[in-house]
Amino acid sequence: MTIRKAVILAAGFGTRFLPETKGVPKEMLPIVDRPVIQYIVEECVAAGITEIVMVTALGKEVIEDYFDLDPELERLLDSKGDTDRLQHVQRLHQMADIICVRQKGRAGNGHAVLAARAVVGDEPFAIFFPDDVIISDSPAIGQLADVYNRLGTTVLAVQEVPREEVVHYGVIEPETIEPRLHRVRSIIEKPTMEQAPSNLTTVGRFVVTPHLIDVLDRTPPGHSGEVWLMDAFDPLSREEPVYVFQYEGERFDCGQPLGLLKASLRIASQRPDLATGVLDYAASITLDKS
Repeated sequence: MTIRKAVILAAGFGTRFLPETKGVPKEMLPIVDRPVIQYIVEECVAAGITEIVMVTALGKEVIEDYFDLDPELERLLDSKGDTDRLQHVQRLHQMADIICVRQKGRAGNGHAVLAARAVVGDEPFAIFFPDDVIISDSPAIGQLADVYNRLGTTVLAVQEVPREEVVHYGVIEPETIEPRLHRVRSIIEKPTMEQAPSNLTTVGRFVVTPHLIDVLDRTPPGHSGEVWLMDAFDPLSREEPVYVFQYEGERFDCGQPLGLLKASLRIASQRPDLATGVLDYAASITLDKS
């Protein structure tokens, strides 16, 4: 079945960006001249996903507003003959059907997925963690969808990380099927270096069967009292095959300041109108060692 729907989990506090995120959702922080969340929506659209569910929370209304029609702004741009900016603004409300639902209390990302169940229904769907911005020739979620269409079961994006970094991620115990593709034998969330069965770690892109909803329904809250998506994937892998795929692309963790800065520099360096100025300035920076 073609993947038509995506769930974007955008209800988090964004504490690593405080105090900025006290007033602006972290998903609306800019990478050059577009907010982080727009890059995620554009990845969906590039992969042929046209129905998007954003799970938000109190104080995140600006995300929904951003993708809404703004007739007054469009009339202003039209009257000025500013066709380029007008087209950019119009594209925001034209590129996909976007529905926003509220997570009633921030009770974990698994709980957030359950908030979207009425919209995704009984069909496979994609899940995004919007902190992860991935730059690639082929959209990362599309790469996973291709694997799903071939195998007909859940597939998660993974990356290789240095061994000392496995403590920050969900780590896969893999059974290699072919280059880049592995079947999941187990998943360990944030293990010690000694416990980690590999250095393959999950990234915020997933294509899942609707059975995940059933598993999440019976996944108990963790020690923090929250229901986590990663805690459902391990039992899911015992009930149906779950695969992981090493996607092609460059990932930026835009949920923390350094990652957002790196993404901004990377994307600006690819734009003809910005590349020369950005690269010249970056080359001129010297560290003050005093």
